[in-house]
Amino acid sequence: MRIVVISDTHGRTGVIDKILLSQREAKYVFFLGDNVRDIEDFEFFYPDKTFFAVSGNCDYNSFLPSTGVKSVAGINILYTHGHTLNVKYSTDYILKASRQNNCKLALYGHTHISKILYEDGVYIVNPGSASLSRNGSNSYAVVDITEKGIMPIIIDL
Repeated sequence: MRIVVISDTHGRTGVIDKILLSQREAKYVFFLGDNVRDIEDFEFFYPDKTFFAVSGNCDYNSFLPSTGVKSVAGINILYTHGHTLNVKYSTDYILKASRQNNCKLALYGHTHISKILYEDGVYIVNPGSASLSRNGSNSYAVVDITEKGIMPIIIDL
């Protein structure tokens, strides 16, 4: 099962289309906030995909929560923008929230810096920013969940 993880598009919807066109086999799309409206129309253009989204610190009028938990292919996934879990300073809070929700995968954005960590049995993935990277290339993440395990990767745009 393939998951696409996108964050921090800040109004640049063309990059979302580029990502989704290149990841046709992905069944799930997680959007981690900051211009959550950017992803809304794509649910209609890609009815074969299931979309999950949370609001970010720039999503002033959104009624979406800033954190959610979903189960995909038997794996619990915590997904958040991250600003309410202080991810700019540490992954301690997101790791704690993941453990509390029995999650083996935690997805977050907010920092605009891509990162993959593995701590205490939890993969922690930040896809970076799809439009305003702070560490080089704009990027997104792909996570494959198979019988053999979880495999996250960062893909530069």
